[in-house]
Amino acid sequence: MMPFLLTVGLATTLLNGTGAAADSPVKTTSAIRGSDGVTYTATNHLAKAAKGKGREWLIAWAGPAQQPAPDFLTVIDATPGSATYGKVANTVTVGPNKGNEPHHVQYAWHKGDRIYVGGIMADTTFVFDATALPALKIVGVNTATDTPCGTLPDAYQVLSDGTAYATYMGGPDVTGPCTYTNGEVRVGNGAGGSPGEIVHIGKDGRTLAEIPAATENGENPQQCGNVPALPAASCANPHGIAIREDLNVMVASDFAEARNFMTPDSPLQEDLARQTVRVFDISDRNKPHLTSVSKVADGPRGALETRPFFRESRVVMETALTNLPGHKGAFVSSMAGGAVFYTPDITARAPRWREVFDDTAAYRALNPASRVDGGGDNSSWLAVSPDDRFLFHTVMGQSTPYGQPLDKATTGMMYVLDIQKLLAAGPGTKCSVDRLAEAYQGAFERDCPSLVDTVPIRDTTDGGPHWGAMDNFKRAADGTYRETRSVRRIAVANYFVAGSFGGGGDHRVCMFALDPRGRVTLDRAFRDERTHKPCVSFNRTSWPHGDYGDSQPHGVLFVVSDDVLR
Repeated sequence: MMPFLLTVGLATTLLNGTGAAADSPVKTTSAIRGSDGVTYTATNHLAKAAKGKGREWLIAWAGPAQQPAPDFLTVIDATPGSATYGKVANTVTVGPNKGNEPHHVQYAWHKGDRIYVGGIMADTTFVFDATALPALKIVGVNTATDTPCGTLPDAYQVLSDGTAYATYMGGPDVTGPCTYTNGEVRVGNGAGGSPGEIVHIGKDGRTLAEIPAATENGENPQQCGNVPALPAASCANPHGIAIREDLNVMVASDFAEARNFMTPDSPLQEDLARQTVRVFDISDRNKPHLTSVSKVADGPRGALETRPFFRESRVVMETALTNLPGHKGAFVSSMAGGAVFYTPDITARAPRWREVFDDTAAYRALNPASRVDGGGDNSSWLAVSPDDRFLFHTVMGQSTPYGQPLDKATTGMMYVLDIQKLLAAGPGTKCSVDRLAEAYQGAFERDCPSLVDTVPIRDTTDGGPHWGAMDNFKRAADGTYRETRSVRRIAVANYFVAGSFGGGGDHRVCMFALDPRGRVTLDRAFRDERTHKPCVSFNRTSWPHGDYGDSQPHGVLFVVSDDVLR
């Protein structure tokens, strides 16, 4: 059953006993009934910072550090030069369910797009209309009952028609066979297990298609461990997702069998750390089919690694595609392995991946005397700039469960690679990190990426910069905005997921400026309205929606008011 939109705009002004308080948030609520019969709500709490003409905003999807309290979308003024730059303009609480564990939003937003956000633990996707920014309206919800063949919604990519593909990293709701929209059947070992799937979600939140990510006959059981074991072993636990509609290609990177991996007391079982990448043909948007499953390989650093779980190929978390016509290259990064891999042609029948950069080299750029390498450094968000000049990468840093002390050497960071020579080499690229010296200094071939800049993001909480977003908008002299291929700002959030090792983070959202050469500096004007320090801290007592205390931001996204976006 399709979600049913209820009455919207139950506008009320908060009162303080005798009348409306001038600085009290203004509340408006929208609601929608899901296919599970539950009415889901989104309540705006528009603060004083929300007043004024159309602006650019930064959305952060966050949850409370202590339960019970509502999860919420935070709308922050991201307009440089604004009197309220960096201030919270609105918090949009979602209900009635709590403890969704707010996770990702889509990687980029374009005019007319809706905003897709996931509650990874609640197995729920919420869809919002953004035409009245800084206010948001809930227009769709996809619940656990809408995706019986998958759990743990992770990442989203919005198509040109406004619908979205989402990776569901975990297995089906219940153990046993599950039938997908196309009639195919796979056997899974239950929620949070394997195999995961891809879900095509409509603008109203309904499921358009559940798409199998697992092969029909299974994969190498020595490489693809499942607990409990499956009759057909599978590494299909898709996390990152990237799409090229012009090539009819979708790419998903496999993470791990999450329920047996994500908690501190989980044994680091090597065969649960995925090394695989899946490519789909999306010519028929509701019937994508798997065309290849390829594997990244260990590199020279891994040969010396005493902990197999932290060799270069382990836990392929993120993927990023090139953008321009004529380029077909793709990148993936490994969270446990701390390495970046590249293939020059993602449309090839059997993509071949080469390591082209090791996080160790970025650590050495920060501190030549450092002993820290990429193994277990929690490398995370990965993105190619729209003009195909740069690759951006955030790294949370090594944390104490990996046996490293929390000192300056283990800092989180963001680094920028110049990838122009690599892409220009096309299918003839020679770049490869295959010697130990290249892991520490950068690959020696002339077409290899060059490290433009590395900026430390210090976080002493066993967390660090996990997710990020590129600002793909440019402001004109008349105050209007247009999309641009030249990225000049990046926002990152320091939080991973509750209950994981090294995932707590210090709950800051930071803004970074990039110059035309790709060099990075912290935007000190984007500062917390209470502490007046750079970065917006989500550790605070009060929010526009109430005194709910510290919160944990994960997905971030740049958006622009509809009335000024051309």
